[in-house]
Amino acid sequence: MNNVNEVVQLELAQSWRMQGFDPGTAPAECSRLAFDDRFWMAAEVPGDVHSTLIKRGIIPSPYYGHNDQSSRWIEDKEWWYRTFFEYSPKSQEERTKLTFKGLDTLATLYVNGLEVGRTDNMLMSHSFDVTGLLQSGRNTIAVRFDPLAAYHRKFEPLQWSSYTKERPWIRKAAMNFGWDWGPRMVTAGICGPVILTVWNEARLESVYARTLQFDQTSAKIALEAEVEIGGNRSWEDYFNKKKGLEYTCRFTLLDSSGELAASAAVSMDTVIAGGPLKLEAILTVPDPQLWWTHDLGTPALYELQTELSVGAKILDVRTERVGIRTIELQTQTAEGHPTFTFLLNKVPIYAKGANWIPVDHLIGAIPEAKYADLIELAASSNMNMLRVWAGGIYEKDIFYDECDRQGILVWQDFPFANALYPDFSRNFMENITREAIDNIKRLRNHSSLAIWCGNNEIDWLYDMKLSAGDINCPFYGRRIYHELLPSLLSVWDESRPYWPSSPFGGNDANDPEIGDRHNWQVWHGSVYPRKAGEVPVINYTVEGVSFKNFKSDKALFSSEFGLHASANRYTLEKYIPEGQFHLGSEEMAYRNKDTNHKKGLLLMEGYTGVPRNIEEYMNYSMLTQAEGLKYGVEHYRRMKPHNSGALIWQLGDSWPGTSWSLIDYELMPKASYYYARTFFHPLLLSLVYDEGEEVQIWVVNDRLEAITGAVRLETYDFSGKLLYAQDICVDIPENSSFQAAVLKKEQLLNGNPLSRTFVRLSASNFAAPENTYYLCDPKDIELQAAELQVQFEEMKGMITVTAVGSLVRMVKLELPREHVRCSNNYFDLLPGESKVVEFTDPQGHPVSLEGLVVSSLNDLL
Repeated sequence: MNNVNEVVQLELAQSWRMQGFDPGTAPAECSRLAFDDRFWMAAEVPGDVHSTLIKRGIIPSPYYGHNDQSSRWIEDKEWWYRTFFEYSPKSQEERTKLTFKGLDTLATLYVNGLEVGRTDNMLMSHSFDVTGLLQSGRNTIAVRFDPLAAYHRKFEPLQWSSYTKERPWIRKAAMNFGWDWGPRMVTAGICGPVILTVWNEARLESVYARTLQFDQTSAKIALEAEVEIGGNRSWEDYFNKKKGLEYTCRFTLLDSSGELAASAAVSMDTVIAGGPLKLEAILTVPDPQLWWTHDLGTPALYELQTELSVGAKILDVRTERVGIRTIELQTQTAEGHPTFTFLLNKVPIYAKGANWIPVDHLIGAIPEAKYADLIELAASSNMNMLRVWAGGIYEKDIFYDECDRQGILVWQDFPFANALYPDFSRNFMENITREAIDNIKRLRNHSSLAIWCGNNEIDWLYDMKLSAGDINCPFYGRRIYHELLPSLLSVWDESRPYWPSSPFGGNDANDPEIGDRHNWQVWHGSVYPRKAGEVPVINYTVEGVSFKNFKSDKALFSSEFGLHASANRYTLEKYIPEGQFHLGSEEMAYRNKDTNHKKGLLLMEGYTGVPRNIEEYMNYSMLTQAEGLKYGVEHYRRMKPHNSGALIWQLGDSWPGTSWSLIDYELMPKASYYYARTFFHPLLLSLVYDEGEEVQIWVVNDRLEAITGAVRLETYDFSGKLLYAQDICVDIPENSSFQAAVLKKEQLLNGNPLSRTFVRLSASNFAAPENTYYLCDPKDIELQAAELQVQFEEMKGMITVTAVGSLVRMVKLELPREHVRCSNNYFDLLPGESKVVEFTDPQGHPVSLEGLVVSSLNDLL
């Protein structure tokens, strides 16, 4: 057989140039082949205008100080990109297609001076048939990006759109217009790869694989290939021309070791002329290796090779990475009670994770390594689900590839967030239909993709705003989430569940009794319970925003909740002008984009006390966030199986600010990240105590096997004296939560005051991590002066930290280095105890420990 793939794909990533103009003033010949662009600046594609201007030294970093304000002029300009490439046609029948996988946002495309199309959607790819437009030799592509202001002024503003009224008509990442964790930064540019595809007769347009069923001995995989015929020829014309030849689509599945797992072929002469351009087959896979989340098993991936041939000639070959797994959403138990539980491979799982926002405001220029690093950090903190939030984008391929590889499920919002959307406009509906189909087909093969969700908070907030009298219009956009999107998924992806909104279910859309829930009573002070139609109530008091309100939340699935914390010192000092790194400065306030800065102070006032300086602010806010999330997540997990998921708002940051993130913009984890390694661990030891109550000891087992052993409970005073110890025998069924003991507070204290008592839980005969507790809030704890001894093993990148004299609260290790990880941080030590911490670089480079600062809360006494 002639093993030559007739389809050639060329990424046009080189020789791009860029220039900005006042709208309408660019030279008329900008798009033409002979235009002299040598005085334009070099640009990287994929990328964006801001990143290019930063790299060329034309603007300073917009993340430093208030520089984002001084770069606002960029959004008012007209921006042009140009490149050239060589092309040599090999036959008269050759077809060519130009695909842009990201255009941000209002773009006009030219090939050799001829306009081939216009786009108005950043959130999808755009393809243009350029057959007949390319010439042998040098060819030129030009792209003009128009400013958005004139575009959105053509439309009547809708009554509600959070943060700005301009964005609902514009299909662009909503967060570019500003959100409560990031600044306005309206980007433009070629934000995805540019691909030139050349073929002759036919090509594989897409391949779709989905698991139909499985058992221990075999699995059945449904396969579907879409074939595109060159030009405008019909199947009938194609078959008449190639009569007598055999057209075959062959599917080959290889396991993780490269061995043949299964294969099948379908002959194209069985397709009726003029019929659909889809070829279908069923693969039977013996002894299937299932794809699991990393906490439950191995995320096994197969390689699916699809080969399209005519006679002895190979026309096209595609390779996909696919997993064998099923995913369902159970909303009712066998007894008829409401639930919201994901079933992975028929097994109910507890979803542990966070919400995902774009990892940078400059989306087009994000390096792939940053995706891999952030997802690895999520997995190493025992997360098994990330929710791609609706105010960003359908994420880049690298995000889903990494989630597939690292065994993390993805909750995927469609990009409709906190606004009314014009579902009454035919043009808008046609636009988002193309967008949705494009992304459904792009993402549906990913094993990690668990659910499609119609929007973020729109159903819930529409009712609240209507009830409050803030708006008085119909629910514009409802047709999108409740009619259009489910109808499209019924055609293009029935293999996973769809949920109309988040939160959704019940009387009020944020009803804890049905569906998923966003808990913003904590932090934002939203008062619940609430019924649909009732005027919303906000309680901005110490009690109203306290994280101890988590304990009254009986949600079935907690898909958003969180608390603010400072970014790390290194990140703040890098982006705050000299002399402004102090509590109360304008620059520190500018790092916080939340609507009311009072909330964070109220939380700290009730828990740690109000910070008096920048050191206390960094420490107190991090401790409040970490302990608050621990309090909430452990509460939700103890309710298992009533509650089936806890997704924290949010994993990372898109700029260096103060926010709800667990990991700051420079990928430096906060205290809450290290806490998450314990409170998200599949085996959780948990203590519950609130003033006036008894002490409860719980064990949560998310594993798929039972555990037997003992829980060791120990209480100490701050000098290290053991006050009380007990071994509690436990026998915990698989996938369950169990109350192991109820104790009197006085037993644990043994005459010691609450303010000087430390509690530790540890496990015997099963691998649950230690968990530690105090029986009163930090503001009431009587910390004493203590010393930390640090021994360095520089060659190994390791230190040993030992506490001397008294208990040390929140040992903090600060190393002023980018991309450095440490094995542990923000931990407590009893006197005489030591902890070994290793510092590593993700790329394996040696780590210098020069400049390491070791401190604790005791230092603030």
